[in-house]
Amino acid sequence: MNYRQSLAFIFPFLLIFTFSLNCRTRNSAVVTIALDSEFTSLDFLAGKTVPASAERIRSLIFNTLVRKDKKFDYEGELAKEIKDLDGGATISFVLRDGIKFQNGAPLRAADVKYTFDKLQASDGAKAASFFETVDGKKTPHITAIETPDDKTVNFKLSRPTLKNQLLSNMVAIPIIAEGTFETQKDTPLGTGPYKFVKADMVQNIVDLEANNDYWEGAPKIQKLQVKVIKDSNAVQSSLKSGQLDIAPTMINLAPDTVESLGKDPNLKAEKFDSANVQILTVNVSSAPLDNVKVRQAIAYGIDRKEIIDNMLLGQGKIAHSILPEESWAYSTGTTYEHNAVRATQLLDDAGFKDPDGDGPQMRFPSAIKLSISAGNSSQSQYAQIIQDQLKRIGVAVEIVPVEFAALTEQWRLGQFQITMNRWVGGNQDPIFYKDLFLSSESTDVKSSARNRSRYKNPEFDQIILKAMNELDREKARQLYVQAQDIISRDLPVIPLWYPSNMVVYNKRLSGMQINASADWFFVRSLSVN
Repeated sequence: MNYRQSLAFIFPFLLIFTFSLNCRTRNSAVVTIALDSEFTSLDFLAGKTVPASAERIRSLIFNTLVRKDKKFDYEGELAKEIKDLDGGATISFVLRDGIKFQNGAPLRAADVKYTFDKLQASDGAKAASFFETVDGKKTPHITAIETPDDKTVNFKLSRPTLKNQLLSNMVAIPIIAEGTFETQKDTPLGTGPYKFVKADMVQNIVDLEANNDYWEGAPKIQKLQVKVIKDSNAVQSSLKSGQLDIAPTMINLAPDTVESLGKDPNLKAEKFDSANVQILTVNVSSAPLDNVKVRQAIAYGIDRKEIIDNMLLGQGKIAHSILPEESWAYSTGTTYEHNAVRATQLLDDAGFKDPDGDGPQMRFPSAIKLSISAGNSSQSQYAQIIQDQLKRIGVAVEIVPVEFAALTEQWRLGQFQITMNRWVGGNQDPIFYKDLFLSSESTDVKSSARNRSRYKNPEFDQIILKAMNELDREKARQLYVQAQDIISRDLPVIPLWYPSNMVVYNKRLSGMQINASADWFFVRSLSVN
């Protein structure tokens, strides 16, 4: 082969190599991460709704005064020190040094005060957590905010026992710069690791770029695009084609799909422990579920290990509590290992005996309705397995798919018997038991947004309120354990499992490490190989 022939032979391959190299360079400039649910606003402070998808974007652009540690207790984020003053009637936050907003302005105490003043004056979803009803009147938790110097912010509380609630609610509040409230919903600006560039709210796509002056160190990925991809097939094809780099834990991918994607030579699937929990919420005012023995029988009749092993393919862990096992207040209470004999005995004791006495015939006049979110393939699969398992103990279940918007309205009105939920994040604080089950603060529990179970128990109410207001940590823990014992006995909800945090991502990325909360802090430490 002469020189010209050699060039003619090699040249096409050089073109292909050059084209491939250019494609890789072009693709690697932006890392794309997917969300599985829509968001309608970028107003992270005063928005009318707080979808989990928007909160993940919020964590990239903003910081908060406090954050959760590995035990889901509270520590400072923008605050380097948190102090009790005036016997706990005032909570003082001392800000870290050297923090700047993404426009270069330094973080000051006045910015923190401005943030919370605007929050409390709004009618947004997050503002509601900073008020309570006292003698029929809406009363703020925070009575005054003072800034004795540029680094100190003092929050005066209506009573000292509100500290725990204050810290819990602050975790979701992004600190904004003074004078930017009106523009935040269009051009979010915070102190976080990524700067807002642009957004397409129709397509639900947000473009971000690294904040190279970020106080905890510049992110290694310079350009990031967040996009909503609800269809699981579209997620799969986008991952395989390289159009999508990361499908994190919230993506609606079946366990076998995750395993299959992990075998792709360009992709990697990893599993991390999770604090989120999959539960069944039971309407305890609906017969026959108003009988606690029926609820206990259902709990014994569900074989969670079978679901985790065979359907989840090991991508989960049995839950005996709503709280994660790592929580400082965790307690199992009564546990419900699968026991069909015990389940049928409880049904007999409740007066729902086997009609002919020779096998698991259906014990109720009509099937119990299990409401699930329409179009959620994972929920549908879980529901079908639970339906089959409960049939074995004589409990007929009718699966009722409902569009999500209609389903949330049914939850609010109590128009369901059993429904399936996954709690993300909120279940990490034991105060969550008050949110879900307290009845004494409402004159009409049926209208409660969180007490979907319609659960009423004066003994529980007394204990949970005492626990929330107890500043001594060990005494509070003992009270929360008592509260969990009651809930695990009465079963207004049935904990099922902690679903593992699964992530599928392109191998061109490294440093993947997702925490139990499944938030997006992991993005900060990722690198492009």
